[in-house]
Amino acid sequence: MGLPVSVHVRGPDPASAQPRVEALFDALRAADRVFSTYRDDSDLARWERGAVDVDPALGEVFALCEEARVRTGGWFDARSLPDPRTGRLRYDPSGLVKGWAVQRAAEPLRGLPGHDWCINAGGDVYAAATPTAAATAATTAATAADKTDSGRPWRVGIEDPADPRQVAAVVPLTTGAVATSGTTHRGAHILDPTTGRPATAVRAATVTGPSLLWADVYATAAVARGTDALPWLEEMPHYEARLTLADGTVRTTTSFGPKPTPLA
Repeated sequence: MGLPVSVHVRGPDPASAQPRVEALFDALRAADRVFSTYRDDSDLARWERGAVDVDPALGEVFALCEEARVRTGGWFDARSLPDPRTGRLRYDPSGLVKGWAVQRAAEPLRGLPGHDWCINAGGDVYAAATPTAAATAATTAATAADKTDSGRPWRVGIEDPADPRQVAAVVPLTTGAVATSGTTHRGAHILDPTTGRPATAVRAATVTGPSLLWADVYATAAVARGTDALPWLEEMPHYEARLTLADGTVRTTTSFGPKPTPLA
């Protein structure tokens, strides 16, 4: 996917998670082989050239991209985006695939009893502190609880878009996702679909909620939509947002932060 992915597991025996973590990375590599916009041999690239013997996951993601277009009122639209290598317009579901792929790849970790986990995919975070782990932390000796931190919220730092070396805010995340889109690392690469020009009114948008797929989609759509994105985000159930505008002004939804909803 052209981005770093790391996995952090905590609990009484984190080494026992190794096979599950390896399965997670295998699943992400498989998704890259299907959806990469940087590979001429990906199923996506072959589909664009007319191939029909492609992975069925393409159809699932295409349907989700259409749902995302409808949910965001057209502000997220994968149908005509510039190729990251050539600049030509093409179908590019990358803005949705990362969250979709990470959620699917995380499935082996969901069944790991007594442990918490946190996946960081290029700065977007998907995590869980399981009820079993929380109960273990509450019933073990204080020294053991201090050692494992099981069941405690993960602390997710949101970088300052004006200076990525600085942390602008910290989100305590027990279960769910934190996704950020913006111009800090890739410049103004998100387009305003109404004009076809780069969207620059919002420097960074961070969205929290139960699903990394939808948090990432909403963050991308918020950057594309611009300064009037906050009222729209305010109406999204179970999702909250923090926007940094081009002039450095920070605006948030009423209850910015993670919601106590199940992983989705």
